[in-house]
Parts: sequence; structure tokens; C-alpha cells
Amino acid sequence: MTGRSLFGATAASLLTSAMFVFATTSAFAVGPDLDQLQESRQKGIEFLSISQSSDGSWTSPHAPGITGLVAHSLMQSGLTPDDEVVALALKHLESHIKPDGGIYDADSNHRNYETSIALLAFDSANTDGRYDGKIAEAVKFLKKLQWDEEETGSTTHASFGGAGYGNHQRPDLSNTTFFVEALKTAGVSDDDPAMKNALVFISRCQNLESEHNTTEFAAKVDDGGFYYTPAAGGSSQAGTTPDGGLRSYASMTYAGLKSMIYAGVAQDDERVQAARDWIRDFYTLDENPGMGQQGLFYYYHTFAKTLAVLDVDQFEEADSTRHDWRKELAEHLFSIQKENGSWVNPTDRWYEGDPNLVTGYSLMALKYCEPTSNE
Repeated sequence: MTGRSLFGATAASLLTSAMFVFATTSAFAVGPDLDQLQESRQKGIEFLSISQSSDGSWTSPHAPGITGLVAHSLMQSGLTPDDEVVALALKHLESHIKPDGGIYDADSNHRNYETSIALLAFDSANTDGRYDGKIAEAVKFLKKLQWDEEETGSTTHASFGGAGYGNHQRPDLSNTTFFVEALKTAGVSDDDPAMKNALVFISRCQNLESEHNTTEFAAKVDDGGFYYTPAAGGSSQAGTTPDGGLRSYASMTYAGLKSMIYAGVAQDDERVQAARDWIRDFYTLDENPGMGQQGLFYYYHTFAKTLAVLDVDQFEEADSTRHDWRKELAEHLFSIQKENGSWVNPTDRWYEGDPNLVTGYSLMALKYCEPTSNE
């Protein structure tokens, strides 16, 4: 799990074709010990049950994004919509539904995030169709937030197709990833214009010059990874190269790769292949490659979900080292879980000093670490 230096990759390694291998023995199981997994989950559930406020929220009544993410993670961990802690959280989220269909705090600058995440929670609870109408209205609201020609003037504009914070700031890949996941979860087809337009933006967030990306940044790094945004002059949380290239980093690369698959891109497409090559070069659980410890738990849950979406059982690095990634990630999370059942990132950026949010991320990651078998 050591990985390679992010900025020391050789050209040859970056050109290596993607190779995801699968278990070949019929009874070969992958993933962690189920008893350990259930014990860890239960500890996390107990922590979140205790840390929930009486109004159903976590962290703040004005942060429905955190409450939605935690509620979603609890249902992914086995709780039902009728369990007291979840029911209270869902009631709180319903209090944030606005006449425009969005689900956000009145003073929020995170309307896309909050609505997208609340939609995931309502979908997890929608076993009997009780949230069908609310989900449909949330989808309409999210589509209105997406940057289209009305805002950009042209499909060639760097902002076209992206989603931002929801207050007309420039779009970014993280917001767009949650936007695409919400639409996918709600049953929106990859043929829908909103998905097609999102794919235009996502492709422009990749360090890969192609017919899909002719931005000024496309060829400056050209390693197949993803960065934060090409809009408004471009930005990468991992910094820039001397010639103004936007450095790739892992959390955005996994997010971009997953979003491309959701938007209907085939796995043999050059964009998917290039992103696979990148993650093969930088496989590690010790850090969020390119960002160190920043955004680490966002990275963990995105890493897990992306590999699950790609249907990978054993992951093969560029040096041919194979990993049972489910087992490795789960056991790593077990090892850093606090005695009170929570997880927290000492590097408090992007709210990861909040144990409620980080415990939610961790439970979401563990959902995709469940042991599987070829039997």
C-alpha cells in the first residue's frame, strides 16, 4: 500500500494499459472478515446514534448535507427508514425542502451538494415510494443549477455542463460528481441531456488531450488523472506545474472515472483507460495521492465506490502487485477507528475534522468492502 511518488511517474508507466484482474478460482473470496466488518459498523452506528441532535441533525441544523450523508450511510449499514435515528434524520431533511424542489438551508452556499446528498438519503429510504415526488422535484432543481448555454453562451465554454455550489459560482468536478450520482440514483438515463452535458465538463477536467478536451490545460500534464476544474482560469487543489498545468490528484481522479461510467462511457474508451492507468500508478491507502492527508476520507469512500462500479475484485498496480482492495481498505479503517466508534481526520480540511461527517464517509466506504465470493 505504499504507492508511488505522484509526480515521479515515468512516461512508460503512464502509457501502460489498464489491467484489472479478477479472482479465477471458483471459491475464491475477497474482502474482510465479516464479523470484524459488522463489529466496526455497529460501533460507527452507535457513535452516530449518540451524536445525533434532538432535532435529527448532525453537527448543525443548518448543514443538511452532513445530515443527509450520515443518514444515507446508516441505511447503507443496515438501518431501515423506520429506525428511530434514521426516521428523525429524514424528518429533519424534509424540513429543508424548498418550494423550488431543492433541499438546502435557506442561507446555504452549497445547494447542489446538499440537494444531491439529501436525494441519496431519500432514495435509500424510498422502499415504498414515499419519496418519489420529492426525488423528482429535487432532480428538476438540480438540472436548473447545471451550467448550460444560457449561462455560458457556448458549449465550448470551460464551464459548460458542470455543477457548482448553486449560487452561480464556477462549476467544479466534486460538485459535478455528486450531481451525476444524484441523477443516476434517481434513474436519469445517461442519454438525458443533463448527463451528456455533465460528461462534457467531466472530460475537460481530465489531464488528457483528446477530441473531448481541447482546453488550454489538456496537454500540459497529460497523465490521465483529473483535477478540480478547468473553469474560471482553472484550478487544482494539488497545485500547478511550472507551465501552468493543473496537477492530477486521486480523489478527483476516482470521482471523474466513476462519473464517466455513470454517464455511459464505455470501459474501453480512451478516457477511462487513461484514468485506470493513473490509479494503477498511484494505488495507496496511506494518503490521498496528490493531497497527502487532506480529503482522505472523501478519497476512501470514492476509491471504494469507484472500484465497485468497475467490478474490480483484485486490483493490479502498475508493478503487477495485486490487492484485495476490499480487505485492505476495511482493515485499514478498522485500525484507525476510535474507541468511541468514530473516525476523524486530524488534518481538518473540507470539514474532515468533524467526526460525524468522517464516520459517515467511513461507513459508506465499508459498504463497498463487504466480502464477496465467486461461488
